[in-house]
Amino acid sequence: MRLKRETGFFGVFCVASGTMISSGLFILPAIVFPIVGPAIFLAYFFSALLMIPAILSKSELATAMPKSGGDYFFIHRSLGAFMGTFAGFAAWYSLSLKSAFALLGIGLLIEPLFFEASPELMKLFAVGIIFFFTAINIIGVKESSLFQIVLVIFIIVILSYFIIKGMHHIDVNRYVPFKPQGWHSVFTVMGMIFISYGGLTKIASIAEEVKNPKVNIPAGMFAAFIVTTSLYIFTLFVAVGLLDGKEFSETLNPVSIAAAKLDGNIGFAILTLAAVLAFITTGNAGLLSSSRIPLAMAEDNLIPSFFSKVNIKLKTPVSSILFTSLFMISVVIFLDLENLVKVASTMMLILFFLVNLSVILMRESKIASYKPSFRSPLYPYIQFVGMIVYLLLIIEMGYLPFIITLGFVGFSFFWYFLYSKRRNMKQSALLQIVERITSREIKSSVLTDELRDILYERDGIVEDKFDSIVRKATFLDLKKETDDEGLLQNIASTFSDKFNIPSEKIYRLFRKEEKKFDSVIYEGLAIMNIVVKGSNLFEIVIVRSKHGIALSKDSPKVHILFALAGSKDERSFYLQTLIAIAQIVQNKEFIKNWKKANSIHDLKNLILLSERIRSRRI
Repeated sequence: MRLKRETGFFGVFCVASGTMISSGLFILPAIVFPIVGPAIFLAYFFSALLMIPAILSKSELATAMPKSGGDYFFIHRSLGAFMGTFAGFAAWYSLSLKSAFALLGIGLLIEPLFFEASPELMKLFAVGIIFFFTAINIIGVKESSLFQIVLVIFIIVILSYFIIKGMHHIDVNRYVPFKPQGWHSVFTVMGMIFISYGGLTKIASIAEEVKNPKVNIPAGMFAAFIVTTSLYIFTLFVAVGLLDGKEFSETLNPVSIAAAKLDGNIGFAILTLAAVLAFITTGNAGLLSSSRIPLAMAEDNLIPSFFSKVNIKLKTPVSSILFTSLFMISVVIFLDLENLVKVASTMMLILFFLVNLSVILMRESKIASYKPSFRSPLYPYIQFVGMIVYLLLIIEMGYLPFIITLGFVGFSFFWYFLYSKRRNMKQSALLQIVERITSREIKSSVLTDELRDILYERDGIVEDKFDSIVRKATFLDLKKETDDEGLLQNIASTFSDKFNIPSEKIYRLFRKEEKKFDSVIYEGLAIMNIVVKGSNLFEIVIVRSKHGIALSKDSPKVHILFALAGSKDERSFYLQTLIAIAQIVQNKEFIKNWKKANSIHDLKNLILLSERIRSRRI
């Protein structure tokens, strides 16, 4: 059962923003400042630049494949079932774990406001919030997104007020010395800060529930990136100008202390409230995004089908949401989260590496139905730069997280061979590339057709009669040079099988029509048509000739030919077919892509996915 597409641009923006604004702004600065000094806001700016390859790559993949699962779905379809199994487990683990950690961090913020609470009470508080989020997410993504929008807007308003008022009270002397330990310290902390931006791209996990995903996903993601990065930089710039070094380093929440310098205890309380809400939005967005990963894996038969169940009335994956929330509750109550979050961060970096690789594989597979509405600029250079940067950050995360991550890979390996391998029916772009450089006889259309169906759903395409005719049409892909005689004999034989009419008769009909009308419409394209006896008959034979066919001495060579045959009562549909063909071939890239297509399936999908106005009559 399909999920509801209820999340618009602001929902995408607020879910993406909500996964970023939490510990990265309200707790991490106190840890980083002693290392980097007043240049902290510059370190945040450089760290944001490291996110650009991941944002560009995920925007492209999410607009081409707007399905639940995000990183899992992209990596599975590009690298295959084994890497998909690892990516699914890693994405779900890292996102849900970091979300649980964010909720537990709320206790550190509210403790100074109210009372000195025990760790057990703080855990109970976090568990209560998880229960609340679980209920909202089960009710529907629209309700969850609305809750997220309200909280994120409030946070942005409070931080904007802090920035605007604080700009008039900063002391420029507090920026000197700007980088007391040199540029090396700025680059040293970038790995720690970069993780704060990691949640931004997780909006891709709920792409299947986004309205008009080919516009709203990249637009919402880029807007969240720009707004959140600006809030990070200017909030910390103001905080540095309001606090001296000792004040900044000796508190867990320097931004709230800086607000107290402006508005006393009220300022401190309001910024602390904003920080608490920021942690809450991270938890809500994390549960919303991570719960879609088991759903996607179950739909691909990589984990039990129990997780793919969608509530008929609510249209939400209740089983997956409940399982994810129970995992978050378990880690909050029983586990030491700090070391596990480092492992989650390492896995996130590995996923970023694989997502950039996925774009390269999808592009180089030359799949006709891979048609993202947003294409990453500077391809493939930005992807290679991203992979190198993320690999260096993985190395910088340390020895222990890397070893534990390898153990996670081992678990994925055993799960894949014990459970997933024999059930997986999907194909990858990597296999498509292998097929291109080996035997064409092993070609499969599984991924090509799946991507085509995803695009139909993405663009709201409802097939008309022309699509139905094309789906069952015969395609002749002529590899060798052929003259018009051989071509017509081939076409006549094909129609003979369809209509049970002697091929000689069909051949004579085509020759007769050819004498009356020039079948070459313009350079590279020809349309032939005959009328056959009977009723409700209409068929198409579509020809591709890479070398080109000269239908007459004076006409240019033809690379694409539509041969139409139908009964008299189908004349109206014949005119609709001519209109459809005209709309398809008017695209300047069509004939070039037609010549480059790798298989008959690619040729068929090239026609089916071409932009045109579809008739409502089927």
